[in-house]
Amino acid sequence: MAQFKLSGSMAKRMSALITGGILVAAALPGFAAPVELTLDEAIAMALKSNPAIKISESDMDKANWDVSMAKAGKAPSVTLSHNASRSKTAESKILGTTIPSSIGDRYANSVDMTLPLYTGGKVEGTIEKAKLGLKVSDLGIEKAQQQVKLDATTGYYGILQTRNLVKLSEESLDRLNAHLKNVEAQYGAGTVAKSDVLRSEVEKAKAEQSLIKAKNSYELAVSGLNNIIGLPLDTQIALKEELNYAKYDKTLEECISAALVNRPDLAQAAASLDIAKTEIKVAESGKKLTVAATASEKWNDKDFPGTDNNTWAIGINASYNLFDAGVTKSKVKGAEAGLDKATQQLRQAKDSAQLEVRQAYLNMQEAEKRIETSNVAVTKAEEDYKIAQVRYSAGVGTNLDVIDSQVALTSAKTDYVQALYDYNTSRAKLDKAMGVTVK
Repeated sequence: MAQFKLSGSMAKRMSALITGGILVAAALPGFAAPVELTLDEAIAMALKSNPAIKISESDMDKANWDVSMAKAGKAPSVTLSHNASRSKTAESKILGTTIPSSIGDRYANSVDMTLPLYTGGKVEGTIEKAKLGLKVSDLGIEKAQQQVKLDATTGYYGILQTRNLVKLSEESLDRLNAHLKNVEAQYGAGTVAKSDVLRSEVEKAKAEQSLIKAKNSYELAVSGLNNIIGLPLDTQIALKEELNYAKYDKTLEECISAALVNRPDLAQAAASLDIAKTEIKVAESGKKLTVAATASEKWNDKDFPGTDNNTWAIGINASYNLFDAGVTKSKVKGAEAGLDKATQQLRQAKDSAQLEVRQAYLNMQEAEKRIETSNVAVTKAEEDYKIAQVRYSAGVGTNLDVIDSQVALTSAKTDYVQALYDYNTSRAKLDKAMGVTVK
């Protein structure tokens, strides 16, 4: 066989090409290293990139400008205007003298200033309403942050849950494969019937289907978290934490009290109630005196730009609406109805908050109890499976006993994982229900 030897320079070039090819391959999606994340890191990424928070920040920015616009109502307004016109006068007679028709131009300019002195509380009420709207928007950011934190947390735990279920499915399949080999060996020795082999093969096929479903659920969970934290949906994630249990030390009453104090949606409802009160003040200003200072200066001329014939005037303008066909009354009644609605909405928000806290707390307690019982069940199921294997190998047990014990073991472990997932997600929901501040 012919042999070829590369020169030193050629060998270096080939080495560089191979290394470059490996680096390029590593950059491809299929070869990309997984992103390692803790729960806190996932939450931080979600808070930084999630569009729900960006939307809330835009709402707050708009509310800031609404406050500026409302405050402008107390400042003087100045208007500059220019008018250009051409007119024709008709032919006329004065004292027997005929004055022919003529066409002439006229140019006029004016600067007018108005300063509100008293508006019956309309401007002040509008400013107060805008400030309260800014407060609602600010609380909206906090509310969005808490929801995003909950979404990221449940998404993170969802990956942990499905990852554990994939592992359980793989373990179940491994046990069934080992058992099938044992059954086939005994069938070959003539100690068991063909039906044991067939039944074991069926159970193995079912386990393979369960594993396929578990892996699909895991991929969906990864895509879901990627969507929440702002990564491409096909990004592979390696979580640094595990599903665990940590005792919760607050009572239900303490949680409800914290919710009534801390929840941003309750503060929003209270601010909306104050907004409804200011709307009544604004509406009532329609039946009060308004006073404004005015000043103007005017110029007019037949030649452009019309800057001759200067006149000016200053004064005080006061007005009172004697009759508006019931418009002001209708506005006041509508604002009062809005106040009644806001009052009931605040009450409803408080009731809903207490119910949400209670549901999350009781669900957490239920999951906590299931963690204890399912953990015991796993220990018993493992022991039962071992006994069933030994009995079958000794010829005193049946194939069905082994399969049933294997199913019971997988079910017990699945229940334990589900209980841990439910406990941790219920605890996260409780934090959100209590209005725990996002750090």
